[in-house]
Formats: sequence, structure tokens, C-alpha cells
Amino acid sequence: MKVGCVGLGDIAVKAYLPVLTALPDVELHLTTRTPATLATVADRHHVPPARRHPDLESLIAAGIDAAFVHASTAAHPELVARLLEAGVPTYTDKPLAYELADSTRLVELAERTGSGLAVGFNRRHAPAYAQCAQQPRDLILMQKNRVGLPQTPRLLVLDDFIHVVDTLRFLAPGAIDQVTVRARTEGGLVHHVVLQLGGDGFTAVGVMNRLSGSTEEVLEVAGRDSKRQVLNLADVVDHKGQPTTRRRGDWVPVARQRGIEQAVLAFLGAVSAGTAPSARDALATHELCERIVLAIGENTA
Repeated sequence: MKVGCVGLGDIAVKAYLPVLTALPDVELHLTTRTPATLATVADRHHVPPARRHPDLESLIAAGIDAAFVHASTAAHPELVARLLEAGVPTYTDKPLAYELADSTRLVELAERTGSGLAVGFNRRHAPAYAQCAQQPRDLILMQKNRVGLPQTPRLLVLDDFIHVVDTLRFLAPGAIDQVTVRARTEGGLVHHVVLQLGGDGFTAVGVMNRLSGSTEEVLEVAGRDSKRQVLNLADVVDHKGQPTTRRRGDWVPVARQRGIEQAVLAFLGAVSAGTAPSARDALATHELCERIVLAIGENTA
């Protein structure tokens, strides 16, 4: 399978290329707008000159079967649209776009062309989180905190908090019919945001504090006198009477721990089977994020 990688920044180099280059049936093609970066990354991964492309049109002309887009979010609408129009199944980092109208247009384009589109919500595939979907989940709590990083509402929500939003949606055991947003802002920058989702018999709460004392991610699901806690996508603590801790194995790759390897394999497996991946559910996460951005804006006003 010929697979193209568009954009060779940190997320591509650290997370996705190690997975793609380890797959024996993948013929990897690379493109980025910076020639020096293209040469350096291609040399490191032993990608021959014939599979190094100066632009997207050259990549498409190579007859790729699928593409991974790891360019800047601002470039997603143009790059993803061109790939879909060319009939190339495409996997792109989250978010699809900063504006909901652009995200909607891309999902509709994928459905219209039948090309297939997937969004990189890797936490759905992370083993510790995926296992939580099998737990009783009357109450779901998730925190994703940073140190010294207040940010404008749209960038904070679409670049980072979106992972919390999507994880809560993924783990919600039923339809969500209540949405509440609270935030603290100062000078147009968000210091923290709290999202509460509710449905029949469950509550899900997501928190992001950009002025926290540490960088951390904590997920808890609880119900029926049991609780499971996941720390930084690695360590799992089960509480049922006495707590028991299960730590990530020393040799487990980070890409597997964070669900990136599984997301890649799921996408390529669907493409190989001739099944067009759908981003329709991912769009629902983007729609909820837009509600959060607007709610923060109202709070700021």
C-alpha cells in the first residue's frame, strides 16, 4: 500500500512515522513545504528520493492509496479537500479545522466523493481508555492540565480541550441531553474551562486548567461501587475496596500506549478492506467544541 505523509513536524516525526515505517506492507511517501526538513526526515527513515515529493500534487500523482495529514491546522481545509477530491482516503490530525463550517464541508466532501476521512482522536484507541468503555460509567471525570499556558478560547478548545470533549463523548453511556460550560478568562485568555455533560443516569465532567501546578491527564470512571482511574494514559488504578495499580510495561511503545498505533492500523485496515472511514461522529465533537467556544465568549463578554 502506498501511503503519503503530508507535513513532517513533531507529531509526524515522534508519533506517526515510527509506526508507519515499521509496517512491512507500507510504501511510504513524504512531502513537506520545507526542502531541508524533507531531506532530513527522509534520510533518517531511509525513504528513497523517488518517494520524496516537493508538493501535494506530486504526492497525489504518485498514486498513493491513503494519506496522513500532519500539517498545521490552518492548512487542513485546503490539503484535506484536495486529497479527498483526488479520491485519496485521508487521516488528519485533530481538529479538522478551526472553523466549524470548514470541518462540516470536509466531512460532507468525504461522503460525497466516497473517499473516506478519519480524524486523529487517538484516545479512543488508547488501551487504558478503551478498557474504561467496558466499566460502569455513572460518573466520568477527566482533567487535562497545563502549566503557564492561558490561551484564546478557539485555540484552547480546538487545539487541546477537544481531546477531553471527544473522550467524554466516547465514554458517555447514553445520549447527551445537557451541556453546561463555565470558564475563567482574563484579558481574552482562558485560564480554565469546565464542561459538564448529562444524560439518562450519567454525568460527565471535563476540566482544563492552563495555570495548573503540573502537566497532567487524569481520567476516572465510576459506577456500581467501583472506580477506575487512568493517570497520564499509562497507569491504571482500580478501586474496589483496596486500590490496585497496573503500570505501563517498560517496553510498551508510547505510540501504542497513547492509541496512535491502533488508530493507524484501524484506518489503514479500513482502507485496505475497501471501507471508507467516516468522520461524521468526529464532526459531532467539533460541533460541541463550537458550542463551548461560543459559551466561553459569552462568559467573557
